[in-house]
Amino acid sequence: MKLPSGIQIRCLQTMGEREIQGLSDVLIDCVEGGASVSFMFPMTRAKAEAFWRGVAASLARGERIVIVAEDEAGTIVGTAQVILNVPENQPHRGDVAKMLVHRRARRRGVATALLAAAERSALAAGRTLLVLDTVTGSDAERLYARQGWERCGEIPNYALWPDGRPCATTIFFKSLRS
Repeated sequence: MKLPSGIQIRCLQTMGEREIQGLSDVLIDCVEGGASVSFMFPMTRAKAEAFWRGVAASLARGERIVIVAEDEAGTIVGTAQVILNVPENQPHRGDVAKMLVHRRARRRGVATALLAAAERSALAAGRTLLVLDTVTGSDAERLYARQGWERCGEIPNYALWPDGRPCATTIFFKSLRS
């Protein structure tokens, strides 16, 4: 897959302070831009850092895969995760979560590259089925459909926008078996 100009995709083995700060910047930007990604206004740096420190601990325990997209300066501009910590009767499944792209890096193929890396990483970890949810009617929903994900349905009033209004979510899955 051809990567967007100057973008590098990297699977993190550990998360240090540099990654936590860069990922916090992306999360804050996405929430301030109105993304419904589990956080409400006001979106503080303390909330973002606490979230990513928890992700770092989960990564260290082998419970998830964390992928980042970095620009030519090494600044993190996007991320995606595959959560591997699932019930024991679902060892073949992973959940794609927190696929985020900084507003300044959107419409350049970063999300497509992150999603492809998440799929490859999940398969390498022995996962053959991925699931995710995303805001109904979003650019992300259209991206998943274009990349071969199958839509299962929509749940109204599933979550809230950062300002407190309810929003629907669409559930997708993708089989990674050839």
